[in-house]
Amino acid sequence: MGMEPPHLFLCPISMELMDDPVTVSTGVTYDRRSIEQWLFAYGRTTCPATMQPLTNFDLTPNHTLKRVISSWLDCGSPLTSSPSTSTVSGPIHDERVTPLSRVLEQERLRAALDGLEETPFKSEFVASGGVRAVGRVMAQALAESSAGGDFSAFTACEEAAAVLAVLPLSDDASVRVVLSPEFIRPVMSVLQSGSAESRLHAMDIVTKISNAGSGDWTAGVDIDDVIKSLLELLSDEASTRLSSRALDVLLVVVERARGSRAKAVEVGAVHVLVELLADADERHVTERILLLLKRMCKCPEGRLAFAEHDLSVAAVARTMLRVSELATQLAVEVLWLVSVVAPSEKVLEDMVLTGAVAKLLGLLHVESAPSTKQKTVRMVRIHGVVWRQYPCFPTGFRDYLRLLD
Repeated sequence: MGMEPPHLFLCPISMELMDDPVTVSTGVTYDRRSIEQWLFAYGRTTCPATMQPLTNFDLTPNHTLKRVISSWLDCGSPLTSSPSTSTVSGPIHDERVTPLSRVLEQERLRAALDGLEETPFKSEFVASGGVRAVGRVMAQALAESSAGGDFSAFTACEEAAAVLAVLPLSDDASVRVVLSPEFIRPVMSVLQSGSAESRLHAMDIVTKISNAGSGDWTAGVDIDDVIKSLLELLSDEASTRLSSRALDVLLVVVERARGSRAKAVEVGAVHVLVELLADADERHVTERILLLLKRMCKCPEGRLAFAEHDLSVAAVARTMLRVSELATQLAVEVLWLVSVVAPSEKVLEDMVLTGAVAKLLGLLHVESAPSTKQKTVRMVRIHGVVWRQYPCFPTGFRDYLRLLD
């Protein structure tokens, strides 16, 4: 037997799925046939659900709810499946699938969901198989688009991603559905090729399933393409929000995907991040860029790319003792990786010329995390002899260096 629809889809009078939902003056929605019978056949003047007097007998069509119900049915709800496929995981029969471009264009399920702010409704939609139904729409739309180059079909895939993005994807069942190769590939396709708005939706989906922590969404996708797309978004100054979300997703990719750090470096991630850091003026953005650089510099390729960029040391030094305690800590860790773990003459020289060494010495006189203080002292002790040979080295610190030796 099929799963019952969400209770918000049911008429409070007949308790059946509403075919033509209308709203009365009290704000309650009923099926038109039932409320007309209540008012005009029985001569009642109250709201059936609240028993409050009606100020008028106007019946306002609830187009939002009607679109949601229609899309829920068209996307393959348990109620529209045959007995052999009544479970959420069962396939949808071909004869029940409406051409996707028309379904999504006509129904606009995302707009409908946005119009219904009630969290219980969205939770019930998910519990009724909504995630799987929307995922099927995305997968089929992408297949239709790839097969025939139908742009309207890809638009349908974007619309479905927008629906998925507003749903709570926190339960294990929903995350498993989205993580399946059949469904994660369309999400990645939207992330790489969609409009600015649809890319945001794709990143919302990725962020939600990453925060759920139930699996590695990177396992079934081409990481190279994903990283390239994210770097393109970071380089695009048209949308601050898009760039910010791309940073979040890139952090997840670099942390979770095997071999992603070296791949990110290979496609130019360090260069892009250094350029962004040089112009960053917002604390959270600066901290996330520094965290990414730290992760990149943990691999030899990342340290080499960092050393080769003329602005890298200056950009990192600029954030020390200026943005936040966390930014300073991350900046010290980046400098530690490129000057102690794998030192190069160019990096050591840049640290003196850009004022990084002066800031390191300044850190010794202020409160900071023990690990930050320890790394600072060790860098100064290891390279102090080299640094104080430069004419631009702060003269007031020369004797101080001798005390550390």
